[in-house]
Amino acid sequence: MKFDEVIGQEEVKERLLQMVREDRVPHALLLCGPAGSGKLALATAFACHLIAESTRRPSLMGMEIDPQAEAMLAKLEHPDLHFSYPTIKTSSMGSEHQPVSDDFARQWRELMLQSPYLSMDQWMAAMDATNQQAIITAAESDELGRKLSLKSSQGGYKVCVIWQPERMNLASANKLLKLLEEPPRQTVFVMVSEVPERLLETIRSRTQRISVKRIETQTIEEALVQRRALEHDDAHRIARLADGSWPRALEALDSDNESQQFLEVFMSLMRFAYSQKLVELKQWSEDVAAFGREKQKRMLSYFMRQVRENFIFNFGKPELNYQTRSEEDFSQNFSRFINEANVLGICELFEKALRDIGQNANGKIVFFDLALQTIILIKKK
Repeated sequence: MKFDEVIGQEEVKERLLQMVREDRVPHALLLCGPAGSGKLALATAFACHLIAESTRRPSLMGMEIDPQAEAMLAKLEHPDLHFSYPTIKTSSMGSEHQPVSDDFARQWRELMLQSPYLSMDQWMAAMDATNQQAIITAAESDELGRKLSLKSSQGGYKVCVIWQPERMNLASANKLLKLLEEPPRQTVFVMVSEVPERLLETIRSRTQRISVKRIETQTIEEALVQRRALEHDDAHRIARLADGSWPRALEALDSDNESQQFLEVFMSLMRFAYSQKLVELKQWSEDVAAFGREKQKRMLSYFMRQVRENFIFNFGKPELNYQTRSEEDFSQNFSRFINEANVLGICELFEKALRDIGQNANGKIVFFDLALQTIILIKKK
């Protein structure tokens, strides 16, 4: 992977490249920032660049990177490039086996080659996880110590990218700390964290921290036009909705994405409630009660955002609205039903349902009550 594949983040790219140019690469880096900002992409591009630069050899054309090394790095298969990430224990593993990254190397490489902008949900799905908690085990730290103690295959750097190190258990963290205190020769650790405060203070103190900000809206818009061939208006809408996250922008492009499903569920609720169709509302409540609790919570959060957007829509200030084209099309006719008389009541209704679901209340009861209350509130003027 190369730096030009990373969306935006020019300031961080230049800082990393300058470290290489000036030969002052620290033995441990900590890239921190919000989800979707491209931390893992930056870490991978930096690791590939560092390894590639160390393979430069004299040629008729000057100093050239070893083409074989470049080919291996493009496939993330270079022997000096290591990845460590949270894993789960599957039913096929023995009782004494602690899962390590190598157990899921194929899934990791396939996902990374598709896009290095990963979410934990995507990674859990790739591992076929159900209710397990993904962690970095002590066995993983032992395995890293073994791999990194080996001599570099081409005499250059060995780089280990650790994704979400905050998911290390205590035993793993203590073993990693020992590696950071006495790092193997020419070894660089690049940790990629969204919650760095969960790391041991002794680990954080041994790293050079680099903060990665959200991607600028204009940068996402330009990337959507250039890489996804979107029209400028559609790219602008999606970039604003993405809120600095490239994966969120890509999700908005998917016609089958969750937000589109939630919009359809929201429209059904409001239409049935306005028409006082009790049979349909009962079926609606049973349908959404069948969603998992985490999905129900995301849905209710989406509902609250739509109430806010429809209320703002009435002011005729498009720069204040953050909606997709399909959401705006619905708001053209629906927004007048969200007004000063009911906007707070509807939001409080959804907030209460969100609390109840979070406390494991019966979904069918919660959502049918929500539907009945919506009948009353939607008619207020």
